Amino acid sequence: MQDISTQILADLRDTDRDRYLACLLAPADKRHALAALYAFNAELARIRDLVHEPIPGEIRMQWWRELIGNAAATGEGHPLAEALLQCIRAHRLPVSVFDNMIDARIFDLYDDPMEDRLALEGYAGETASALIQLSSLVLDPENAAKSAEAAGHAGVAQTVAGLLMLLPLHLRRGQVYLPAELLRATGLDRETLIAGENKEAISRAICAFAGFGRDHLIKARAHLDAISPSNFSAFVPVALAEPIFDRAEAAGAGLLQKPVRPAQWRRQWWMWRASRRRLF
Repeated sequence: MQDISTQILADLRDTDRDRYLACLLAPADKRHALAALYAFNAELARIRDLVHEPIPGEIRMQWWRELIGNAAATGEGHPLAEALLQCIRAHRLPVSVFDNMIDARIFDLYDDPMEDRLALEGYAGETASALIQLSSLVLDPENAAKSAEAAGHAGVAQTVAGLLMLLPLHLRRGQVYLPAELLRATGLDRETLIAGENKEAISRAICAFAGFGRDHLIKARAHLDAISPSNFSAFVPVALAEPIFDRAEAAGAGLLQKPVRPAQWRRQWWMWRASRRRLF
């Protein structure tokens, strides 16, 4: 199992460098379990990039759903499947949360609109927030429930920051994660945003979206005291959200031409500092 866990950690370095670094900042005895969770999340997130049509993507997701729901499955021959099943069983993680995560990720395969803020909060809750909470169950199960509200808001902030970083890529693919109600309020619609022509309105929409993420970050910080010291490693990647909001607001529509993803060394520094100060 050690060889498989080492492989998963190495693969995570390529598929999600930020969460790979977060793993290295976590307690050594929890590192491989966290890597399995994060690598599974990265695997779901990249399915859109691996398939040309939504149906093959749904088939991949169904394979994971059936594997995780099969109490007799071992995942033998598939390193990530083996590591994930071992993590789920060793830490008694709820299978229903993984089912919901897979269901939420089906949205990524299509170009359907994100109707409103509530829909985005639901998407983030089943993905990023759920991942934080699952990580908390690995790190300190006795106190994980206390940080559930912090995880909910932190996951939304983290999702918004990630979507801002990926906005140019998503628009090239015809995907729009910015809520339709937010676009309407700033004078845009899906087609206008994808065309990238109304720079002033696009800047308003980007700032409003960053502000939405920042509001959730503030709410997450209000519950910092509920996060046990042992569980804080689950929240370390959230430290990247505020700098990305700052950059997005400064860039406005320029974000479409020049992505706001900070340099790796900066992201690493922010997470290291967060892990030491227990602040994000």
